[in-house]
Amino acid sequence: MKTNRLAVRNFIVGCFVLAGLLALAFLSFSIGGLSLEEQETISVYAAFDEIGNLKERAQVAISGVMVGEVAEIVLDEDYRARVRLDIDAALEYPADTSASILTAGLLGDRYILLQLGGDDRLLAHDDEIMFTESALVLERLVGKLIHNTEVDK
Repeated sequence: MKTNRLAVRNFIVGCFVLAGLLALAFLSFSIGGLSLEEQETISVYAAFDEIGNLKERAQVAISGVMVGEVAEIVLDEDYRARVRLDIDAALEYPADTSASILTAGLLGDRYILLQLGGDDRLLAHDDEIMFTESALVLERLVGKLIHNTEVDK
């Protein structure tokens, strides 16, 4: 009789442990951005002189709303960073849209902010965003400030 109760208790504890592991797995996939529904995207490219610490899978946003992610970062023939952005195909992006690399917070992750233009033509799959603003590298800015404030002897 006692072994039967012990087996039931062990089964209940095992169920709670299993439920906890499933909840942890679900949270991990949710935070990691894994989605079961596939959103239709278009790929557009932008070239930057400096990308700072921008990484693949970084967010692409318009007015703070995520509309895509950075899919690939490579060097082009001019040794500039060529970034492929996979963005939501349901939205319309004017051809004169600009892309800027910004930082979330003071020391946060980098992301790309798209600012829509007013052109009647729209960006299509594999088009190039012509207007870009590179990342501001804080260390370089501080270095320039220190060297420019020295007194000439």
